[in-house]
Amino acid sequence: MLSEFANVFKVPELRRKICFTLAMFAMFRMGAHIPVPGVDPKVIEQLFNSGSLFGLLDMFSGGALSKFSIFAMSITPYINASIILQLLKVVVPTLEQWSKEGEEGFKKTNRLTRQFSVFLCFVQALGMVYGLRMAVSNPGIGPMLLIALTLTAGSMLLMWIGEQMTARGLGNGISLIIFAGIVSRVPDGLQIIIQYLNAGTVNLVNVILFAALALAVIAFVVVITEGIRKVPIQYAKRIVGNKSYGGSSSYLPLKINAANVMPVIFASSVLMFPSTIAQFVNVPAVRQFAEYLRWGTPLQTTLYVILIIFFTYFYTAVMLNIPDLSESLKKNGGFIPGVRPGQPTADYLDYVMSRITLAGAIFLAIIALTPNIVGWITHIEGIYFGGTALLIVVGVALETLKQAESMVIMRHYHGFMK
Repeated sequence: MLSEFANVFKVPELRRKICFTLAMFAMFRMGAHIPVPGVDPKVIEQLFNSGSLFGLLDMFSGGALSKFSIFAMSITPYINASIILQLLKVVVPTLEQWSKEGEEGFKKTNRLTRQFSVFLCFVQALGMVYGLRMAVSNPGIGPMLLIALTLTAGSMLLMWIGEQMTARGLGNGISLIIFAGIVSRVPDGLQIIIQYLNAGTVNLVNVILFAALALAVIAFVVVITEGIRKVPIQYAKRIVGNKSYGGSSSYLPLKINAANVMPVIFASSVLMFPSTIAQFVNVPAVRQFAEYLRWGTPLQTTLYVILIIFFTYFYTAVMLNIPDLSESLKKNGGFIPGVRPGQPTADYLDYVMSRITLAGAIFLAIIALTPNIVGWITHIEGIYFGGTALLIVVGVALETLKQAESMVIMRHYHGFMK
C-alpha cells in the first residue's frame, strides 16, 4: 500500500501539482492570521457561540472570521454567487443557453460569477462592518468603508487562489480552500479533548468511544456519498452503409445524495438567522423566538430535519433537469428497457429520483444530527464533528483522490485506490 502511494510522487506533473497546492494552503493559512486594521478582536470573539450563524461561517473560514482577518469572509461570496446563478438558470433563458454552449458558455458564466461575487462581497462586507460596528475602534464612514474594502480584497484574493489551485494544482480549488479551513480546526478539537481528560470531565473510555463513532460515521458518509442507482440504458443499433453503429448497453448513474451538502447549509442558515439577528436587536419578541430555536431544542431539531428534507428535494430538482436528460437520451438513440422514449422516460426517471432522493434526505438529516448524537453518547461537548463539515471534508477528499488516482494510472497503469 505504501509503495502504491509512493507512485504519486514519482509522477513529475502530479508532484508539482501537490507542491503548488500545499504552497497555496500555506498562503491561505497565513492570510487567516493577518488582522483587519481598526477592529477589536476581543469583541468579535464574544459573538461566536454555538447558536450563531457566525459560528457556521467561521468554520468555513478556518477561524479567520473569529480573528476578523483579511480572509474573514472566506470564499462564501463566490459560493453564494455560483448558487444564485445556478438557481437563476431555471428562470433566465440567457443563463440556460450559456449552460448548453460548452466551453464558451462556461467562460461567460464564470466571468459573470466573478463580477457578481465582487458585488455580493462588498455588500456583505458593508453589512458585516455595520453589524459589528461596536468592535470598530473608530466607527466613522471612512474607517468602516476601508474595512469593507479590505474584506472584499481579501475574499477576491482567496477566489484567485482557488482558481490557481484549480488550474495549476490538484483541481477543485474553491472546495479545497473550504476543506483546508475545516481541517485546520482539528487541532482545536484535540486540544479540547485533552483539556477534558486533564480536568477529569471524561475518561479514556469516552475518548475511545468517540474515535470509534467518528470512524463509523466517516465510513457511512463515504458509502452514501459514493452510492448510485444504475438505471440501465440500451442504445439502438443504426446501420449506415455497410457498417452498424450503436447497439451497446450502458447505465445512467443517479446519485443517492445528488444535492451533496447544500441542503444542510441552507437549513442551518435559515435556523441560525433568528439567533444572529437577536444579538443585534433588543426586541423581546425576537429574542424569545430565537430562544425557541436555540440549537438542540426539540423544535429546532424537528424544523432542522424538515428543512433538510425540503431543501434536498428542491436543490435536486433544480440541479437535475429530468426532461432535458430524457430528451438527450432520445436524441442519442438511448432508451430504458421496457420504457418508451420521451415523456414516459421522464416520468420513470422522476419516479426513481424521488425515491432515492428520500434516502439521500434521510441520510443528510442523520449526518446533520450527528454532533448532538455523538455528544450525548460520549459526553464530549464543544467539538463539531459531523454535519456540514464532515460532508464537505469527505466529498472533497474523495474527489481529490480520484483526480490523483487518474494521473497515477496514466503513468503506472494502477493506482492506490482499491
